Amino acid sequence: MIGAILGDMIGAPYEFDRGGKTKDFPLFSKETGFTDDSVMTVAVAEALLGTRGKSDDEIRAGLVASMRKWGKRYPAAGYGCMFRQWLSAKEPKPYGSFGNGSAMRVSAVGWLYDDIDTVRRMAALTAEVTHNHPEGIKGAEAAASAVFLARRGYGKEYIRQYIVGEFGYDLSRTCDQIRPAYHHVESCQETVPEAITAFLEGKDFEDVIRTAVSLGGDCDTLTCIAGGIAEAFYGIPGEISAEGYKRISRDMQEVLGRFYAELGTGLM
Repeated sequence: MIGAILGDMIGAPYEFDRGGKTKDFPLFSKETGFTDDSVMTVAVAEALLGTRGKSDDEIRAGLVASMRKWGKRYPAAGYGCMFRQWLSAKEPKPYGSFGNGSAMRVSAVGWLYDDIDTVRRMAALTAEVTHNHPEGIKGAEAAASAVFLARRGYGKEYIRQYIVGEFGYDLSRTCDQIRPAYHHVESCQETVPEAITAFLEGKDFEDVIRTAVSLGGDCDTLTCIAGGIAEAFYGIPGEISAEGYKRISRDMQEVLGRFYAELGTGLM
């Protein structure tokens, strides 16, 4: 999960093509900080930790409560217009979105469950409380599935074939082919395949992050998704993980601690 948060933080200063579409940039700077991607990643993780073994309806209720709690705690994190309305609604309902918000917040799912069918079902639950469009659900399932397969030791070619076969995403383009025309877009359809491609091309965790940022566009979210997969596949160098951990709030650190304790691993 820290991989997704690192992707968000490192990508955020370069969103809207402000990074010049290059891999040569400072990994951390004074502008490096978390956005709504990290806040909602933490919110989903906390909800799932608190609803282990409960019914789907209870899990949905827990997700709604946690996401609204964290969203109101960090109201200026950069939420989309419809999600901001959902946060403040008296009776929040899903609003048919296929935005990439469903995929950016889902990385914890790929770690917390032990079979691919459960991972996909739980990813769908985390999406459908807001992003209940089929493409919004598909994006969350694909991102979580990639994390799961990566942490279970499957190779990149297997992951590619699974994502293409199960979700129909086009992973045939290289990042060099994607980069020139890629622009700021916030749909799952035009974020999740690019994020997975950046992971597939990257040579290690840092290279995945740099590759994702270099594509430009909505690169905090794109790199959040790619970073979550890269953590599961490569792990994270301790100095990068430690620097990211210092840049999140104490309450977010507490959820991360609980999450990695649940996995039986150390954060760094």
